[in-house]
Amino acid sequence: MPELPEVEALTDFLTEHLVGRRLVRVLPVAVSVLKTYDPPVTAVEGAEVTAVRRHGKFLDVRTDTGLHLVTHLARAGWLQWKDRLPDGPPKPGKGPLALRVALETGEGFDLTEAGTQKRLAVYVVRDPREVPGIARLGPDPLAADFDEDRFAALLREERRQLKGALRDQSLIAGVGNAYSDEILHAARMSPFKLAASLTPEETHRLYTALRDTLTEAVERSRGVAAGRLKTEKKSGLRVHGRTGEPCPVCGDTIREVSFSDSSLQYCPSCQTGGKPLADRRLSRLLK
Repeated sequence: MPELPEVEALTDFLTEHLVGRRLVRVLPVAVSVLKTYDPPVTAVEGAEVTAVRRHGKFLDVRTDTGLHLVTHLARAGWLQWKDRLPDGPPKPGKGPLALRVALETGEGFDLTEAGTQKRLAVYVVRDPREVPGIARLGPDPLAADFDEDRFAALLREERRQLKGALRDQSLIAGVGNAYSDEILHAARMSPFKLAASLTPEETHRLYTALRDTLTEAVERSRGVAAGRLKTEKKSGLRVHGRTGEPCPVCGDTIREVSFSDSSLQYCPSCQTGGKPLADRRLSRLLK
């Protein structure tokens, strides 16, 4: 799933390629992709792009008509830039193409989604806050006003485990499965540790890991072409998706806990005192 660093990089990329240019066609291919109908998606055709912004994991293309074309790439969605779009309209079918956006220059981009769970979402709204997912977003962890005191206040009454808390978009915007693993590894904390149980020193450590991990990932992604961002993300991950590999910090074997629809990775030596974590359903360390 594209998370804050990749969406930030896509925002930079689209700012360079879209701002000042006119949208001539917005063509939905998958019926499931459109989540709003008033204004219709055709309302942004002919509009000039004035800015591209990020809200958590949401991409917001703003136009001179006051309308916003907002996208959430979900778990398996992606944006593919085309220097020259194919001639003729795309044909609906069972392929990954969900929506095509064409510019007056002949350039444009496709939104694609792999797999059978069609969760990629596109909205046309007058205000981004009309999108339910944006309206309930928590603070952006890289915002200038997101200081350690604010972070500590969020966690103080948080009774969930750290892994779930970090992924909750209404608590903190933009962190998903991969970067929550990376943040917890950098902070040397168990994903099952209760957020409200953190000491001031642990809160400081987690806050530093949160900001540093995301900032470093954004810097790695900056200037990378849209088509290479997935590869760049994977190359920079130290524990997520690396089950069975040696930890780059201590050399211990990276382990995994499986969920019904995802998994987490961690280093026992760095994060859990050398003890492997039990199945997620047990929510406790093996004795």
